[in-house]
Amino acid sequence: GSGGNFETVVFGVLLIGILQTAREGLWPHLAKVFPVKSAEARPAEAAELPARPLPEKGTPLLEVEHARKTFGGLVAVNDVSFEVRAGEIVGLIGPNGAGKSTTFNLVTGVAHLTSGTVRFAGQVISGLPSRAICKLGMARTFQHVKLVPDMSVLENVALGAHPRGHMGVRHALIRLDRAEEARIMAEAARQIERVGLGALMHRPAGSLALGQLRIVEIARALCLDPSLLLLDEPAAGLRHKEKQALADLLVKLRAEGMSVLIVEHDMDFLMGITDRLVVLDFGTRIATGTPAEIRVNPAVLEAYLGGAAA
Repeated sequence: GSGGNFETVVFGVLLIGILQTAREGLWPHLAKVFPVKSAEARPAEAAELPARPLPEKGTPLLEVEHARKTFGGLVAVNDVSFEVRAGEIVGLIGPNGAGKSTTFNLVTGVAHLTSGTVRFAGQVISGLPSRAICKLGMARTFQHVKLVPDMSVLENVALGAHPRGHMGVRHALIRLDRAEEARIMAEAARQIERVGLGALMHRPAGSLALGQLRIVEIARALCLDPSLLLLDEPAAGLRHKEKQALADLLVKLRAEGMSVLIVEHDMDFLMGITDRLVVLDFGTRIATGTPAEIRVNPAVLEAYLGGAAA
């Protein structure tokens, strides 16, 4: 014999109940009732995704010409020029605040140039969005690990291959993307084996150590099938043996024809694997050359040691 807005009360009780009993959402409970095919059961005979040919070793791949980035009155990158040739590892080094990560962001389209030009494989990519640049064959990692901890290593790595697919949300809704998804999972498995983490393929990413997580990020980037791999401080926080494993992997990738541009503060790590080094200080390039040349360069010593080098 009474009336009222009881829907609000009912929905409120349901919402509280869901938050208390299904904190990861309803999907995990629905998946138990309607199980889907596990990624571990992917068809071994899945066709490989189309691969891009690697450029001939020694040819110019990335060309940065007078790159400049300003934030108001602050000049973060000051007319920096350098190149990366196919089949080599180039290190981008400098003290804190030298503009290394900003340069990475300019090259990959995360930030836009104030002036200057960036060419990749002979094509001007200045002004292109990052998603368009990555499809041309450029992949990168970031300073801080960005993985989904509750997803498996395989699923995290597979995310890197999706730009190589053609199916969209509409295809997925009516399950027309199964064959392509199988190829993506197979590609992810191949890249995990390539970087030496095959035994951890089906473990949750959140259960791995930091060194392993950084290798997983590299595997995810390799899933894009890049010709140039950009790594932003991949050795940060790693122990000695983890750094050695990372160095061995990068040398192996170079031997396979991969080009690598790497930002890193660990000079000993870089000196052992790079072909050339580019040194920045206060956003300006102050030196470039082989590791042996950079090691004794007076301008580099002064940038790192202050006036002591003089």
